[in-house]
Amino acid sequence: MFVRDRLTVFVYGSLLPGLINHFVIAPFLIDSRSGMISGRLVDVGAYPAAVRDQSARTNGAVIEGLWLTIDRAGLAVLDELEEFYGIEESNDYERVWVQDARNPELEGWVYIWPSDRSCPPVPGSSWPDYLNSLTTKPKLS
Repeated sequence: MFVRDRLTVFVYGSLLPGLINHFVIAPFLIDSRSGMISGRLVDVGAYPAAVRDQSARTNGAVIEGLWLTIDRAGLAVLDELEEFYGIEESNDYERVWVQDARNPELEGWVYIWPSDRSCPPVPGSSWPDYLNSLTTKPKLS
């Protein structure tokens, strides 16, 4: 959703409130609301990656997170954090436009990986729930 200098981004991992990278987006945050997108999570270590591949579509997998309304300057900060340099560039994460899995009126950007890069799947649909279930917490570097 674009409203002048505001846009919407779906976050699902370390950018969520209370997690290691929330401070990065907090200065740009205008509003938030819960949501979910189709896809699955993989465990990269200190953070997850969202994967929206055929496996996720076939299994009807979803990822829980937040839709953040941010000011436009926040998108440049997120692009830097996620190592997104532009379309057809060599990026760590790709930035793609998605709709909420339950409310198609909610839509915006999300950072994803096109494949799981052999990282282990996260059971369930929530990164914070997964972190809480671990006996050994990931190293936050």
